[in-house]
Amino acid sequence: MLFTRVTMPTVVSSLRCLIVPLAVVALLAACSKDEDAPAPRPALTITVANPVTETWPVRIPANGTVEAWQEAVVGSDVQALRLAQVLADVGDTVKAGQVLAVFDDEPVKIEVAQARAALAQARSALETAQDDAERARALRGSGALSDQLIARYLTTERSANAQLAAAQATLAAQQLRLTRTRVLSPDDGVISARSATVGAVFSPGGELFRLIRQGRLEWRAELTDTELENIAPGARVRLTLSDGRTIEGSVRMVAPTLNARTRTGFAYVDLPTDAAVRPGLFARGEFDLGERTAMTVPLQAVSMREAFNYVFRLEPDGSVRQLKVTTGRHAGDRVEILDGLEPEAKIASVGAGFLNDGDRVRVVEE
Repeated sequence: MLFTRVTMPTVVSSLRCLIVPLAVVALLAACSKDEDAPAPRPALTITVANPVTETWPVRIPANGTVEAWQEAVVGSDVQALRLAQVLADVGDTVKAGQVLAVFDDEPVKIEVAQARAALAQARSALETAQDDAERARALRGSGALSDQLIARYLTTERSANAQLAAAQATLAAQQLRLTRTRVLSPDDGVISARSATVGAVFSPGGELFRLIRQGRLEWRAELTDTELENIAPGARVRLTLSDGRTIEGSVRMVAPTLNARTRTGFAYVDLPTDAAVRPGLFARGEFDLGERTAMTVPLQAVSMREAFNYVFRLEPDGSVRQLKVTTGRHAGDRVEILDGLEPEAKIASVGAGFLNDGDRVRVVEE
């Protein structure tokens, strides 16, 4: 038997001849498999919707507190007098000029009587001084009275006139003090606070009552500078109270300045006088600024991801493309799109929250 010696180069050459045909065969098989493979199956089933142009009311929501339109402080003008009667209490509706409280006026009546007596004395003294002055004038130049004595009579007359005026002023002051022992309401309104207590002695200027003038209340809504620019006096406002009741008001004025720290300001809204609200009540409200057109989509078509809003537009090849949009007003189950979407686009509606950019979908009727 004969043996043939096989060298290493010969083996390598033989392997190359074998590997090359196998690689070609594998490549052809792979190509054939790709051509025969089915298209990717849709990931999800969705419904689609088109943007709709609608006319929507323009409303600005805000929060605020109900306050008194103006609050008057009713104080004491008399000193060292005891409060004898309190005729009004918190919650009472009062009229301008109505008596709210009465101080003990006996000491003042005595002082008024003394002032009247002093006035009578001053008048009597003036009459005597006037008689003496008239005689002095008549005898002037006759030599019967010296010039010095005549000047004294005339000076006494002028002094008596001044004393009479002082006595009249004192009497008027005491009469005014007597009048002010009766504390009167400065305006129509509702008593919101009472400090008056029978038997107490108040210093001048001491607070006895607080009065909501004319019973008028207002809602003070806190708004940003941009929102305030869109609000004008006379705008209608609808308030929703904590118990669900609603009342309507109108803007009286917009604050001319902003808070330097918060960059917000107030809109003052007049409320109806018969509204069952109280100062200090928190309320939510909406400013009605008319209507304007809006391009809207279903709320479920908008997905929020990483603090941004997105919709998914349906592409011709059955996939979806993620679009970043800017949203505006909300109404019911629809939301306004301000930017980022064409009016003719078809977007995913039901199922949009589960999609990712590039997903293939199957569309069904809603």
